[in-house]
Amino acid sequence: MIERQVLGKCPVCGNRLAVTSLHCHQCDTSVHGNFELCKMCRLTKEQQRFVEVFVASRGNIKEVERVLGVSYPTVRSRLDGVIEALGYPVQRSGEKEEAEFASEARRQILEALDRGEIDANDAVKRLRNQDGGQK
Repeated sequence: MIERQVLGKCPVCGNRLAVTSLHCHQCDTSVHGNFELCKMCRLTKEQQRFVEVFVASRGNIKEVERVLGVSYPTVRSRLDGVIEALGYPVQRSGEKEEAEFASEARRQILEALDRGEIDANDAVKRLRNQDGGQK
């Protein structure tokens, strides 16, 4: 039997969906009403995967970066997306925090270059992408 996941958002308008019927396959009991989905069900598959990795990593952002193969700013952005999707306010980064994100991303690129994971040309391309192509 194929197990299907409940949709958390309407595929047409993007609003929350409500469950109106539940059924037990064991005893054939059905319950009808208007039931709210859990907050986690409202997350996209990508967000659910992120939460799974984040929890398994005990919130260690470096480990999340490693497992997902993404940068520190990407982890923070995805975390903000999850926080918003769960209905909590996200405190947007100020200029100082934005600069810290950019600095961390540059540091990671240079460390990857130092470890020989990327070559100089790739490092330059990544640094330019981090700066919005301004270099």
